[in-house]
Amino acid sequence: MRVNLFAAKQVTRNRKTINAMFQKAFGRNPSGERLQRMGQSPQYKNNVFQNTSHTPMLAEDSSMLKTLRSYFSKPKDIRPPADIPSVKTDLNTLTDEAPVLVWFGHSSYLLRINGINILVDPVFSGHASPFSFMVKAFAGTGIYGVDEMPSIDILLQTHDHYDHLDYTTVAALKPKVKRVVTSLGTGSHFEYWGYSPASITELDWYASTSPAPGIELTATPGRHFSGRGITRGKTLWASFILKTSTHRIFIGGDSGYDKHFKEIGTAYGPFDLAILECGQYNAHWKYIHMMPEETAQAAADLGAGMLLPVHWAKFTLALHPWDDSIKRVVKKAAELNVPVTTPMIGEPVLIGKRYPVTHWWELVK
Repeated sequence: MRVNLFAAKQVTRNRKTINAMFQKAFGRNPSGERLQRMGQSPQYKNNVFQNTSHTPMLAEDSSMLKTLRSYFSKPKDIRPPADIPSVKTDLNTLTDEAPVLVWFGHSSYLLRINGINILVDPVFSGHASPFSFMVKAFAGTGIYGVDEMPSIDILLQTHDHYDHLDYTTVAALKPKVKRVVTSLGTGSHFEYWGYSPASITELDWYASTSPAPGIELTATPGRHFSGRGITRGKTLWASFILKTSTHRIFIGGDSGYDKHFKEIGTAYGPFDLAILECGQYNAHWKYIHMMPEETAQAAADLGAGMLLPVHWAKFTLALHPWDDSIKRVVKKAAELNVPVTTPMIGEPVLIGKRYPVTHWWELVK
């Protein structure tokens, strides 16, 4: 009887621990003064953030039934047949001779510019979900984690979807992070997870901040949505412009294709580098994620001297073959005369000096 009672108590404790962890992973929606500030945003209408253009979650000729049916006919090569190749770079010894970028797969990467370390949308937990058994990372993509990260001057968070904002990762990163810059409302998650409010800067579209010497960040529009539970639009999503005295870099986050790329290019461009999503697309949800050909066009609209396609090669979040997006964006970019860099995970990109172009995905067999 004592053994059974002890076991029952242990199960109860374990369940409470697991429930608390899941609850933490979902984050917390804005309230109080933060919510009042959000109410002043031109993007905040009817108690949610909204896109500039009408943006249905599903295309006009789609439906939930059609979308569900498509999951039963997904291709066999939706995940790679072998480990994703990678390069192990010591991130604590990155050069300062030129701005350098190291991609970690999907939309996570480290930028070192003017001696400042900027980490974008880090997801190192091995899954893009609040549950560890769902949306698991491809084999070979997990060679970088929190332990490999240097001191982070700026943690830049584009929006709060699980494949961009990972509780396990940002909680473990906290001792290394000096400042968080994110889109309006998203700071609520960080505060809930123990980050100091004084360390968090939240930006509405077209607002700017200088979080480190010689670094200016401006939030710009995206055509997307947000949410970590059943409600959407309680926090803002954004792209960001990183500007120094010598370089301009466009950090795209997630977005469907729209006129805002041309508008941003006209107002803020041209850009030395545009980092844009090219994967997890589908005609059913074409308004919230670009098709690969639109990624190349967006880079041209921005006036980008170089395109780095991201949002692929780590997670399966759509129904296309795992390498289809990179093949299509490279092909279209060539037609538009837009240069493309295609580094392996961990392979340094020296902006303006060295752009890897190996088609490494062709070796994954």
